[in-house]
Amino acid sequence: MIPKDFTPGPDLLQGRAILITGAGSGLGRALALGCARAGANVILTGRNGAKLDRVYDEIEAMGAPQAAIAVLDLASATAVDYDRLARVVDEEFGKLDGLVHAAALLGDRTPLEQYDVPTWCKVLHVNLTAPFILTQVLLAALRKSEDASIIFVSSGVVKQPRPFWGAYAVSKSGLESVRGMLAEELEGEPNIRVNSVNPGRMRTAMRAAAYPAEDPNTVPQAESVSGCFLYLLSAHGRGIDGRFIDAQ
Repeated sequence: MIPKDFTPGPDLLQGRAILITGAGSGLGRALALGCARAGANVILTGRNGAKLDRVYDEIEAMGAPQAAIAVLDLASATAVDYDRLARVVDEEFGKLDGLVHAAALLGDRTPLEQYDVPTWCKVLHVNLTAPFILTQVLLAALRKSEDASIIFVSSGVVKQPRPFWGAYAVSKSGLESVRGMLAEELEGEPNIRVNSVNPGRMRTAMRAAAYPAEDPNTVPQAESVSGCFLYLLSAHGRGIDGRFIDAQ
């Protein structure tokens, strides 16, 4: 489906506006830099303005198309915040060609009977409810694109229930349901495709928190899986819809 040796060219995403959540670090940062390098106007979204500023500077230094910053804390954002973001996207870019939900919280790695309830609620909100809301408010901008791609970042935990993964596993399983329903509901709109990607093992802060005894040098960098995402965000991804895809 997606060539394992796919290498994005500098014009792969030329003229496309792509919004990436969690763009300040980890997978989100890697995808933001990859999309910018491929010619996209990237909308950097996250809760930490300082981190977004650094990614913005990296994009500017590489001479890529100008990026935009939209600080949004998914844990506390209100309807006003979401509506403001949708309005800015429409006013600044007139459309949205790509939406990648890379932001996520790990939460606790504890038995369900001991799981902290406020943490459970926060993880479900950030990982599941917020992507649903953001997709909903940005659908109008996505519909203005001739070739729009929505990508939910999934996980291997949705394939097989694992003990002690708590709210994270539940949220990712719920996100798969959202992806499946949305793909079917938009079936009559061929200009919008909806997929989820399991990036697999990556050298990120979340991975380190989940596997503290693991040697990080044995884990691939987040940049190593970006090709799959960029393929789906580009014209190459046309025809791939409603799929769960393993990047590795």
